[in-house]
Amino acid sequence: MTNLEEHRVWLRLKEVLRDRLHIAEDKADDDVIDERIRGDIHMKGSNLWILMFAIFIASIGLNVNSTAVIIGAMLISPLMGPIIGIGYGAGINDFALLRRAFKNLAIATLIGLLTSTLYFFVSPLDTAQSELLSRTTPTVWDVLIGLFGGLAGILAVTRKEKTNVIPGVAIATALMPPLCTAGFGLATGHWNYFFGAFYLYTINFVFIALSSFVIVRAFHIAEKKYVDPAVAKRAQRYIIAVAIATMLPSSYLAYQLVGEEVFKSKASAFVNDNLNFAKTNVAQVKINPKTYEIKVFLIGEHISEDTLNNISVRMSNAGLMNAQLKVYQNGERDDVDISTLKADIVTDLYKNAQLKLELKEKEISQLKDQIQATSIHRELHKAIPDELQTLFPKITKCLLSETYLPNVTDQNMSTKRLILNIETKGKLTQNEREMIEKWLKIRTQNNQVELFF
Repeated sequence: MTNLEEHRVWLRLKEVLRDRLHIAEDKADDDVIDERIRGDIHMKGSNLWILMFAIFIASIGLNVNSTAVIIGAMLISPLMGPIIGIGYGAGINDFALLRRAFKNLAIATLIGLLTSTLYFFVSPLDTAQSELLSRTTPTVWDVLIGLFGGLAGILAVTRKEKTNVIPGVAIATALMPPLCTAGFGLATGHWNYFFGAFYLYTINFVFIALSSFVIVRAFHIAEKKYVDPAVAKRAQRYIIAVAIATMLPSSYLAYQLVGEEVFKSKASAFVNDNLNFAKTNVAQVKINPKTYEIKVFLIGEHISEDTLNNISVRMSNAGLMNAQLKVYQNGERDDVDISTLKADIVTDLYKNAQLKLELKEKEISQLKDQIQATSIHRELHKAIPDELQTLFPKITKCLLSETYLPNVTDQNMSTKRLILNIETKGKLTQNEREMIEKWLKIRTQNNQVELFF
């Protein structure tokens, strides 16, 4: 292929990609986008009531561990409006809109916290279920979900035709559950739940707003123009300050979360690869990425100090240079999470009991099949002589027995052979003998039949 042909192919490819990935084709007019976003910012009247109802629904879902109820609450939540409004206001240099969006989001957040705290304060169920606990420890994946969810949300808002993307974004980014979980932490005094959940909520709304800001800037939506240059300059400074104040914490959170997840991954892999002993089991692993501590609790045969020191030396090769490995054996320290350990032990016991129960049920089923086969076998041996005497009146007496002959091709297997001893009051013809043999093979479904007269 010549250079000219390569150039043509490249131009054609660029044209195809531009046509397929062009996102401004079905973009709505700037006035329509502006009206649509401004209309969803306000948090008063019916919007505020809908928010409180959604908070109650999400809190109940978390309380009873119902995923379907939580999803329903996220679908009706109006929280996305002011968050997208923050990014949009920063993108078009509209300080008044930005301030109004922040104010409405703050009101919505406060109402959400108060509503969920009230519910969990009066609720008789105070156990933290799995759906609730999953919102207390944000990870780097939550940052990515907030970022890409925000991109999808603002793209949907800027289209000519309304789509169902916004409800999907509300579900994916999960703004309601962490806010309700923070209320649970306030109501029950679990401050680690409160800070962890509110941390996740902050990540979500910051990155959704940041995504909105990026898309608005990329589309070059008409910026707000100020008649007074001094006002314009002051608004620009405020918007830049707010944008930086929003981006810096989110960037730090992203960097911190990535570092924590990488440390957790490396630490887990190191424990799995290096603390695997024949007669000693790892009961629990506690990894703290903030203090770079890896605590391992062992149960079983005691591991020597030299062996553990040799394992610790390998940590630098695994990318854990600053980490500390602390190993506790057979209850040497009582800071093991007893509740988690009990849950793990109960789970293992339950699984073992289930496995033994399944084996027993299988054995019982096999025994039942054998008993049923024996019963059918007995009935068959009892019925065949009577049936034969009825079909062939010359037969006065018959006895059906069986034997097992070794298989010619496989000595570990055997073939059942039926033997029928017959006494008659007259000599049977060859045709009658063949009929008896044929009938017996069909009746017993066994071709290995031998007759003795």
